[in-house]
Amino acid sequence: MLTQNAILLLQDLIRLESFSGAEDKTAARLEEWFHTYAIPFQRKDNNLWATNKYFDPNKPTLLLNSHHDTVQPNQGYQRDPFSPDIEEGKLFGLGSNDAGGALVSLIATFTHYFEKRNLAYNLLMVASAEEESAGEKSLRYLLPDLPKIDVAIVGEPTLMDLAIAEKGLVVFDLSLKGTASHAAHPNNDNPLMRLPQLIQAIEQLQFEKVSPILGAVKATLTQVNAGKQHNVVPSEVNLVLDVRVNECYTNEEIEEIVQSRLDCKVSARSLRLKSSSINPEHPLVLAGIRLGKKTYGSPTLSDQAGLDCPSLKLGPGDSTRSHSADEFIYVKEIEEGISFYINLLKQIL
Repeated sequence: MLTQNAILLLQDLIRLESFSGAEDKTAARLEEWFHTYAIPFQRKDNNLWATNKYFDPNKPTLLLNSHHDTVQPNQGYQRDPFSPDIEEGKLFGLGSNDAGGALVSLIATFTHYFEKRNLAYNLLMVASAEEESAGEKSLRYLLPDLPKIDVAIVGEPTLMDLAIAEKGLVVFDLSLKGTASHAAHPNNDNPLMRLPQLIQAIEQLQFEKVSPILGAVKATLTQVNAGKQHNVVPSEVNLVLDVRVNECYTNEEIEEIVQSRLDCKVSARSLRLKSSSINPEHPLVLAGIRLGKKTYGSPTLSDQAGLDCPSLKLGPGDSTRSHSADEFIYVKEIEEGISFYINLLKQIL
């Protein structure tokens, strides 16, 4: 019954628009779940959280977290993104895979354990907002209000394999300054003419520390913008550099390296989206391996970026379906996800 109710909850969530930053309707639906199961909870803006009935501040706390916001549906949709139809075992709808399936599976798991006594860990369930936009009111916004977290499971589609590390992200705005002029006149300070050297320097960026889990740091030039008229030399060229950071570096170290290697103005938009990891020998990881799951490093970002504790990314669904047209998750994946979460926690609780 708990599993079936979780699937019905996901269908209800899909029916409600919950674009990042505007999740009030799905937050209200999640409140209904907690009321139904008589679970006391708290809400801050569109984030909700609850602790197990016999919470003991002397015990370590395990966070169960996933998000209920979505991206905007893309133009490739052939189906109604807000119609949670089940066809041939697939539950369709925006946010079904990313990360509705993980969210309702974790909520069902938390509900299963809510009234259990003598657990080795406290359980803290957080349904967070603004994950997709890494917004100011996402999980990290809640941390001052939450109990101390010792370890976390962050629910994202991983095919229920164990993502034991996740790359961080630093986005850099680069600027080449020059002198604006009419194109008909001589100008030895055209910033566009220095662009090839800068691109070559970006290609030659080297980050020596290579992670055995996440591999090398990856720097990718993603945007170039300059000029508005054919007959005007622009005063500057603006570029965007996307850097995916392994756990061997802090974001501050990455900023220092980029600034020292590139001959242009370098500004990091934010240093808060950190890489994250959990020791491969952590009991949570070993429990998952005993249940037949493999470990890997994830290149995609999640709410883990806001956590300082060891964290594991794990959930039903497939990351390759995220943000895709006609998004779906298999009903069987949710059923198996809830069963797996419960069995995983049983080994450590």
